[in-house]
Amino acid sequence: MISPSVLLLFGWMIVPLALTVYFSFLRYNLLIPGTHEWIGFMNYQYFLTDPAFFEAMKNTLLLVGGVLLLTVFGGVGLALVLDLPFWGQGVVRVLIIAPFFVMPTVSALVWKNMFMNPVNGLFAHAAKFLGLQPFDFLAHAPLFSIIIIVAWQWLPFATLIFLTSLQSLDQEQMEAAEMDGAGPANRFIYVVLPHMARAITVVILIQTIFLLSIFAEILVTTNGGPGCASTNLTYLVYAQSLLQFDVGGGSAGGIVAVVLANIVAIFLMRMIGKNLEA
Repeated sequence: MISPSVLLLFGWMIVPLALTVYFSFLRYNLLIPGTHEWIGFMNYQYFLTDPAFFEAMKNTLLLVGGVLLLTVFGGVGLALVLDLPFWGQGVVRVLIIAPFFVMPTVSALVWKNMFMNPVNGLFAHAAKFLGLQPFDFLAHAPLFSIIIIVAWQWLPFATLIFLTSLQSLDQEQMEAAEMDGAGPANRFIYVVLPHMARAITVVILIQTIFLLSIFAEILVTTNGGPGCASTNLTYLVYAQSLLQFDVGGGSAGGIVAVVLANIVAIFLMRMIGKNLEA
């Protein structure tokens, strides 16, 4: 009964992965037709010793860490605000969640042309209004700019999960803590935050897996530049494969990226498993 699903999985994932592993052991460049020479682990050696690899790894870690920092802290803050009763609460919740449904390419174009453009962008007009020199975000702070764009996309997701967790909190606990003399800060630290621990762990797990493969935002805004300043591991594999036409080197980079992503996923799954058992 499950054979159709198994066959679909095999055709969709296993076959491309096997071909990628095979190509990673070849000297295979699309600009040199007929070259399919077996070279063993030379592609891996080249990729792992390339200075651009270490720069891309650093950028990947900074990108993931920066987005997680903004979305977790910002999501908790927004969830606390949205959990309070106020007029127009439903409309505000819809507006807060809306950015998550915008396609990455579209949101990157909006931020690039409407907000961060150094001539006609909203930030440039605000700087001129205050008598300041407009700042070219994508040229002088490319990685930070991409972190802001990606965090804007993922903040609604974190907020929604945290808000759901907050609404499942037993209000009798909060009332009991208030009667015992606990102030707002103590109630948040000792009651609300432990209750949200599982939701925070889930958000970190899901977002990390997706953030490791961020690509569209970089392609649309900076093309990995200036230099390698905003190149992450995914974009480095793309550049190796489709810009330099090095299928063998790009395949080796893809396998390295898959292995690293699985290591991170296993670590996070164990962490969330321990959290759920607790």
